[in-house]
Amino acid sequence: MTVKTVHTAQVQALLEKIAGFDQEGGNQRTKVLIHRIMKDVFQIIEDLDVTPEEFWSAVYYINELGQNGEAGLLAPGLGMDHYLDIRMDTADAEAGLSGGTPRTIEGPLYVAGAPLSEGFARMDDGTQDGETLIITGLVTDEAGQPLADAVVDIWHADLKGAYSYFDQSQSEYNLRRRIKTDAEGRYTAQSIIPSGYGCPSEGSTQKLLNQLGRHGRRPAHIHYFISKPGYRHLTTQINLAGDEYTFDDFAFATRDELVVEGKRIEDPVLAKQYGLSQPFTRMEFNIQLLATDNPNQQQPHERKRALLTQ
Repeated sequence: MTVKTVHTAQVQALLEKIAGFDQEGGNQRTKVLIHRIMKDVFQIIEDLDVTPEEFWSAVYYINELGQNGEAGLLAPGLGMDHYLDIRMDTADAEAGLSGGTPRTIEGPLYVAGAPLSEGFARMDDGTQDGETLIITGLVTDEAGQPLADAVVDIWHADLKGAYSYFDQSQSEYNLRRRIKTDAEGRYTAQSIIPSGYGCPSEGSTQKLLNQLGRHGRRPAHIHYFISKPGYRHLTTQINLAGDEYTFDDFAFATRDELVVEGKRIEDPVLAKQYGLSQPFTRMEFNIQLLATDNPNQQQPHERKRALLTQ
């Protein structure tokens, strides 16, 4: 179809009314956003000759996506979360800010209020017989000076690729802990090596990925929030080296600096240092925070996050 209508007076007037520009009430920022979004949607329909059947298929898909609760899964799968990181990285570069551990996406599976420990925490509840993992590292400032009392908030999946709270079979806060760094700026966590996972095979996200010829797999990875007053909050995660999908993450979260290799330790003397009696895997992930006086940058950005209620 060669009909061009978006730039006609009729459609432009329609867009003005859709966005409520002819009304006194409402939120001006919302009006501007909706006007732009609907203008772009109309332009897509025109440019790509979208049929009524294709349009309504998209509407039904959005309904299904909401019913499945997968909007937070589709967003990183379509690169939206990663694009926000690109924008923030670019803004930092233009402001002359450099250094610090790289950010990467949060994902949709954080739960606030995990137990807080001093220096060390065991994260797993002992119900899964996985390879013992010791994660340790230093939190420092830009000059490499250790930062005591920084809070390292860690969470990851179990051996089935599932997360506690969202997987009701797991105990409360399983594989979720907050650790306050010691006087030397070190944190240490004992856990199990997590598994990677994929989007639900029959879910809305994978349905769209199938249409794109893409897989929906994530490599084994571990999420981090790191915070300390006077420093920029850091949202990041590490991907485990050697996973099939380490550099082929459907959520685009991999960064070279955040790929961490585990070292298997079989020396019983070293195991005893961590209170262990069997071989284990040790991973070192050091974190550098950037100083800031801006209180807004010292907190994670606002979004809805799960909170376990007692």
